[in-house]
Amino acid sequence: MTWQQIYDPFSNMLISTTLAALPVVVMLAALGFFHIKAHIAAGMGLITALLVAIFAYGMPADMAGRAAVFGGFTGLLPIGWIVLNIIFLHQLTEQNGSFRVLQDSLSGITEDRRIQLLLIAFSFGAFFEGAAGFGTPVAVTAAILIGLGFSPLAASGLSLIANTAPVAFGALGTPVITLAKVHGYDLELVTAMIGRQLPFFSVLVPFWLIWAFAGRKGMWEIWPAILVTGASFAIPQYLVSNFMGPELVDIIAALVSMACLVAFLRVWQPKQIWTSASLRGKDLSAEEAKPAQPPVRHSREALIAAWTPWVILSVVVFIWGLPPVKGWLNSLFAPAYPMPGLHNLVMKVPPVVPSVHPEAAVYTLNLLSATGTAILLAAVISAFVMRYGPVAIVRTFFKTVWLVKYSLLTIVLMLALGTLTRYSGTDTTLGLAFANTGVLYPFFGTLMGWLGVALTGSDTASNVLFGGMQKVAADQLGLSPNLMGAANSSGGVMGKMIDAQSIVVASTATRWFNHEGDILRYVFFHSIALACLMGILVTLQAYVWPFSAMVVR
Repeated sequence: MTWQQIYDPFSNMLISTTLAALPVVVMLAALGFFHIKAHIAAGMGLITALLVAIFAYGMPADMAGRAAVFGGFTGLLPIGWIVLNIIFLHQLTEQNGSFRVLQDSLSGITEDRRIQLLLIAFSFGAFFEGAAGFGTPVAVTAAILIGLGFSPLAASGLSLIANTAPVAFGALGTPVITLAKVHGYDLELVTAMIGRQLPFFSVLVPFWLIWAFAGRKGMWEIWPAILVTGASFAIPQYLVSNFMGPELVDIIAALVSMACLVAFLRVWQPKQIWTSASLRGKDLSAEEAKPAQPPVRHSREALIAAWTPWVILSVVVFIWGLPPVKGWLNSLFAPAYPMPGLHNLVMKVPPVVPSVHPEAAVYTLNLLSATGTAILLAAVISAFVMRYGPVAIVRTFFKTVWLVKYSLLTIVLMLALGTLTRYSGTDTTLGLAFANTGVLYPFFGTLMGWLGVALTGSDTASNVLFGGMQKVAADQLGLSPNLMGAANSSGGVMGKMIDAQSIVVASTATRWFNHEGDILRYVFFHSIALACLMGILVTLQAYVWPFSAMVVR
């Protein structure tokens, strides 16, 4: 028995939109304002979503339950699997002391916390976004930052802010490739258009990141290093996206950015070294502004040993993400399980799609090709390199499982919520509310992409969800479909800061459990402000020369 989605069940978009937003409002309010634990807040949001789907939107109860279960499985693999194994690797490096050597070696490049943020949270995080995506960069960079002595809120929130500019081309271009494949965009043209939007923010975000951490004065004291970091990322990002394709944009740009920043630091250092690892919204105090102190020195052998696990991680994750490798692994083991009672039984209807279209619900158990498996393999190899015995490796792994148990539960519940909103059609109701804004659509269409990532936790999922709607609306308003398809992806990257699964990943990586609401409150302003700035840029590209000359038709 099939069921057709209804996007305005009350024949009143205000009422329908309010009800559609209710589950997300309940979850975010519970987290951000009432300080309720994340897994309980997620459960409250899921229950609300079930009630809205069944009683307001008329979705069969059995079908709604199956959609939630389907989303829960997606939460375990790939997202939860990534979180578990990156914390496992971090535990291994902490227990044998190599992580302390890694921290000292980074301090050897610079003791300045602001520049450490540029190197680790922005550039190094962008590399992992390009190679793996799906929560990996936040998990890696937040774990490193907390180990370097950053406060939990700083390590969590700043990793989330930094992980914006690379997201649209994350996981070897998956979000853009999916957008083109599912909705019929020209891959080269929409890739080029994204590459004419994000570079502005690749320059802006490093400045924004340091301002959020150190305040205005602290930011201007190191503006040359910030500019080198951002510009050396933005220029390759533009060139690769416009002349090569989406797959290697982030990886090439990140490597160039890291190399340029390290080279620049050989000839330039800030006059004052920022030593505080806590968030500062004000100028440096006198006791924290001091000349650089000699860093702790370690032997070459110790440094190689300390960096080896992270080099292994980078190499394995990069190789795992290559399409031929991923395809080969999937050919070995990747059984697909259509969700009974859900697969092809939910029907999307116009105006979201040109004609009635069934929604697939197939869970692929791609355990071998999953990024989390690559991280696990890297962790095990690293453990043997660090001379752990098999028993100690297994003991540490299960200790990690116990450590992150509530975080894994939270991810499962949040993905259940996000998947249910997709199959019930409530997320589409929210999208249609944005689509009814007429001449202001370039701005609000960009915010639609932001909303999609905030709801689903994935730029890829947001492109699947709203990419077709962007194309239809652009045609009706006489705008370039490539402009609005790109805006969906570019605007979506700003929603990555506040999506629930990313916040849980950050809190888990920093072991700042039950503080997800604090992280959400801190990053929310940054997320919406940057999304609005992206909306303004897209509006200028739609209507105002010379920005309109950038648009690919």
